[in-house]
Amino acid sequence: MSTACNFLLGGLFYIVFMQVSVLPGVVTTTFPFQDDSLPWDERLDDLMSRLALDEMTLQMARGGFLKNDPAPPIPRLNINPFIWDDECLHGDLVYNATSFPQSIGLAATFSTDLLYRVAEAIGSEVRARHNNLTQHGIYVSKGGLSCFSPVINIMRHPLWGRNQETYGEGPFLSGEMTRAYVTGLQGNDSRYVRANAGCKHYAAYDGPDNYPVSRFTFDAKVSDRDLFMTFLPQFHECVKAGSYSIMCSYNSINGVPACANTRFLRDILRDQFGFQGYVVSDAGALRAVYAAHKYTSTPLETAAVCVKAGVNLDLASVTANVYTYITEAVLKKMVSYDDVVALVRPLFYTRMRLGEFDPPARNPYTKLRAEDVVESIAHQNLAIEAAVKSFVLLKNDGILPVKSILKLAIVGPFGNDSGQLFGDYAGTPLPKYVTTPLAGLQPLANETRFAAGCNNPVCACALYNQSSVVQAINGSDFVVVCLGSGVTVESEGRDRKDLALPGSQLQLLQDAVKAANGKPVVLLLFTAGPFDISWAINNTAVQVIVQCFFPAQATGVAIRNMFTNYLGVNNPAGRLPYTWPASMDQVPPMINYSMVNRTYRYFSGTPLYQFGYGLSYTKFEYLKFVVEPVSISPCNDVFVNVTLKNVGAYSGEEVVQVYIQWLDATVPVPKIQLAAFKRISITTLQTTTVILSIPARVRAAYTDRLVLQPGRFDVFAGGQQPGPSTGGRMNSNVLMGRFQVDGPETDLAKCPA
Repeated sequence: MSTACNFLLGGLFYIVFMQVSVLPGVVTTTFPFQDDSLPWDERLDDLMSRLALDEMTLQMARGGFLKNDPAPPIPRLNINPFIWDDECLHGDLVYNATSFPQSIGLAATFSTDLLYRVAEAIGSEVRARHNNLTQHGIYVSKGGLSCFSPVINIMRHPLWGRNQETYGEGPFLSGEMTRAYVTGLQGNDSRYVRANAGCKHYAAYDGPDNYPVSRFTFDAKVSDRDLFMTFLPQFHECVKAGSYSIMCSYNSINGVPACANTRFLRDILRDQFGFQGYVVSDAGALRAVYAAHKYTSTPLETAAVCVKAGVNLDLASVTANVYTYITEAVLKKMVSYDDVVALVRPLFYTRMRLGEFDPPARNPYTKLRAEDVVESIAHQNLAIEAAVKSFVLLKNDGILPVKSILKLAIVGPFGNDSGQLFGDYAGTPLPKYVTTPLAGLQPLANETRFAAGCNNPVCACALYNQSSVVQAINGSDFVVVCLGSGVTVESEGRDRKDLALPGSQLQLLQDAVKAANGKPVVLLLFTAGPFDISWAINNTAVQVIVQCFFPAQATGVAIRNMFTNYLGVNNPAGRLPYTWPASMDQVPPMINYSMVNRTYRYFSGTPLYQFGYGLSYTKFEYLKFVVEPVSISPCNDVFVNVTLKNVGAYSGEEVVQVYIQWLDATVPVPKIQLAAFKRISITTLQTTTVILSIPARVRAAYTDRLVLQPGRFDVFAGGQQPGPSTGGRMNSNVLMGRFQVDGPETDLAKCPA
């Protein structure tokens, strides 16, 4: 057995691998747990009966990360090493992998079908790479099958650094996208899992990361109403989708660290939600229980507390981590042997469902090979499709689409820096697959000039070269300004302090508009969260604004396709998955976890742009809206028939959005709630009818539990939510209907799933 380590920190990555040729002491006996004809439970019973306490301790302690990879082999039982730490957020986090748009951009597609296909592609690449490695006996960090993805925390504050990893601010949207990702990644085989999902970070981990306080010591004070109405619904959907893993978070919740919190990990997650998988800590989170939160005093005490709370796996960067004390905790009767067995069991159940102990020929996913799926033509095209569908057109004064340009100027720090277009937790595609805005738009023009304007976008445009920007623009017919944030401004561990564009970027934009001298100016934003772009919105010289998020490898091609409406099927239709505030005066402090005046569901002001906002090159008219039945029992779903017509000059896609309002609730509820959505394609002058279901769970209100109350509900259907925004204009009309819930107040938990 040989091992090798290579430490590459900062902007690079860390690799650890174990190469297994012949395991010392390996035996050839076939044990019952390796008999694929037996039921899972019988196989697990047999395996658990054969494991020694020290072996179980190491299986729980080696959750991955730096020196703590892999879970060790057990040669006497023919058990190989196992890698638990894979990151698959918007692509396999390795060199040479297809990179899809960052999660916040995928959320903006409002397309569960698209996200399912993206997750399916990611799962195929993860499995294929794993197959290629393990057939050579190599167990490499980030080469496993267990993904720490997706991130399903709520985006409740615009300055949180990790907003980009989420599916936005709506629990319903996030829950629907979560289901799509989990099922797409894990596959649809009845016996085997392609790669297993791991929803994170549980729970109430929604900022801050580092400002104004550290996540390692932060205690989120959250009411039960906000927990069950906002912070937990998408985790419940993750469990219902069949995720094998949940990751507990760094923060405390109401005084108890999340990874030591019996109420959250056992009472809610396992008992109420029915979760049967494994809980893994965030990296170093168990150590933080005693070292940062001071909830316990020693690693030994922490091990006992976290075992009792229900944490199965310790993700840590050191070998002498908290869970290496489990054996001692059992011997000192701080936890029982049965407690440990119960926590090890889901780990090996997951490995069985991944196919580890079955004949490879029986598992369809063992046939996947990296050379066949990684950056396949299908995956490249999917990356382009996803990027185009993620773009949110915020403003368009008739400039787009455009077919050709004589003299094009592209300026700004994000115009030709491929490293800033991916967002956090992104894999590294081969350079030949990556296109920047400059590379993408250059073919449209007879002549193209470029100036970054900044010495280095990593420095957030701190050093600005005005003359280079003006020189590039002088004499141009069309100007594209590429501004943004990148992971150096907003990402994990980097909360922002305000909404201002970084460094001198606003000055760059103003200089570009002046130098354009009336020629069209397009502003492309490469950010996760909202920034202050009020100057651009209010200035008629800036005729187009597009929120691009982090489109990843296909950025340039996707922008070109959107600019030209390539083949007539690249009309932008992304929708904002969050509220874009007009100023920070509208936003409560990040450390305040009350949902009052947060997100579209509770927002009381007039935002710059609403949740669900986005324009198109065409127009849609909603013609008819039928709610049926108009009277239902508490547990019943409601169906809505929405008829709409494309009345514009271009074919395009529309996101049909359905919202509800409570009229007779006896407890506090959201002022409005997304209840159904569907992204559809409509050719010009076509009329179509869409049938959507409003699930009972979106009507749930919280008393001392989630209940479905009788009463009236107003329903709205359109291309956006009803109500005004400061910077936007309506892309369609909104129709209204109503239904009535009759019968007694009913526990949501008593309704059929």
